[in-house]
Amino acid sequence: MKIIGITGTSGSGKTTLSKILDEREDVKVMDADKIVKEMSIPGTEYLMAIKNTFGEEVFLENDNLNRKALADKIYNDNSSREKLNNLTFNYVVKEILDRIKNINDPKIKIVIIDAPLLFESGIQKYCDFVISLIADEDLKIERICKRDNIDKKTAKSRLNIQNEDEFYIKRSDFVIHNRKNCDLKTEVEKIFEKIEK
Repeated sequence: MKIIGITGTSGSGKTTLSKILDEREDVKVMDADKIVKEMSIPGTEYLMAIKNTFGEEVFLENDNLNRKALADKIYNDNSSREKLNNLTFNYVVKEILDRIKNINDPKIKIVIIDAPLLFESGIQKYCDFVISLIADEDLKIERICKRDNIDKKTAKSRLNIQNEDEFYIKRSDFVIHNRKNCDLKTEVEKIFEKIEK
């Protein structure tokens, strides 16, 4: 079973690519963002760790995480963002590796780890290959605004705290330039042909 990491900045097309790959019978996708959401329910160890680190102010009255309050906090403060990332990495990396270990479907030949912070979390060292997606800034902003229902200024400020394209290009085995008319399915099939040789 091969493990392939998929990464890139917000708006680069990771989710779209993962959806395409998820349609294959021989592929299992581990979506780091989804896994974090699953771990963010009241009573979990992960959520308790967030409460201990950031306090009640990032929680709603019903003990659910106040995602907007937490996002506002981390997007405006490098130290808070680093704390949250380190905390999240500890839990999510372990969870992903446990889930991979427990795959017992013989049809699954490839596991995809879709993670925006693949390199920062250190999980790339468990991957056989890494594919990064790169896109023009205007296109990324357009996608983020549409996806998250936010204005261009907010989308741009989110992108500004993320790594430059060069960061991903240097660290990846394959790079997909996801331009406006890019056929992601064809691009990833070309990569898989090389990987499966």
